[in-house]
Amino acid sequence: MKPAGLRRTWHESKIIHLGIVACSAEGAALCYRTICAEGAAFMGPHAHPEISMHTPSLHLYVEALEQGDRATVAALMLASAHKLKAAGAQLLLCPDNTIHQAFDLVEPHSPLPWLHIARVVADEARTKGFRRIGILGTKWLVDSDVYPDALAAAGLEGIKPTDAWRDELGALIMNELVPGTLRAGTVERFQLAIDALRDRGCDAVVLGCTEIPLIISDANSSLPTLDSTRLLARAALRASIQGFAQG
Repeated sequence: MKPAGLRRTWHESKIIHLGIVACSAEGAALCYRTICAEGAAFMGPHAHPEISMHTPSLHLYVEALEQGDRATVAALMLASAHKLKAAGAQLLLCPDNTIHQAFDLVEPHSPLPWLHIARVVADEARTKGFRRIGILGTKWLVDSDVYPDALAAAGLEGIKPTDAWRDELGALIMNELVPGTLRAGTVERFQLAIDALRDRGCDAVVLGCTEIPLIISDANSSLPTLDSTRLLARAALRASIQGFAQG
């Protein structure tokens, strides 16, 4: 349903052109699809903001992450940022939690403003009244301060899984979720990891890999989920159409 009082068509409005700095395909595709599908609720049937995406070969990111080379991760993100600016993008978003560990190296040199995925998730957690948030994601993400720092800034506590769960889920993410080759039993392993976080006093869980929402949601999780992929997409959509929706 369009917001009350909407008069202009989306063609006549000044919609912000979104640029997706993509890393892995499945998460980036879900983010892209969410923006396109949910744009119609604000802008009318079949309408959504203009979107450009740039994706370097995933192996470049993986090699840098394996070497702990944040400078190369940042350089890859900035290369995408410059290409997206050249394509006309005005606001950037990266549907990949793990590479946000280099965000502090990216932001000062970026040609465009960004949304930060973990800050978007932390804002949602605070709005919903959660206090103790479990963190799921790749081994690199869990070992980083991306979510602990963002949650702490929002007055919330981030709880990491045990090393055993970190290692197991990290392997499942990279070997199955990222290439889109899910095997029997994988969903159950994620559910058990969430149960373990619940038993440690968590009241919600961050799906801190952008592929996890493809298999886990509130419908099959023992904890309320914070879907980082869709939350980022929706934040970008709101930012893109804000002027239009108020017109």
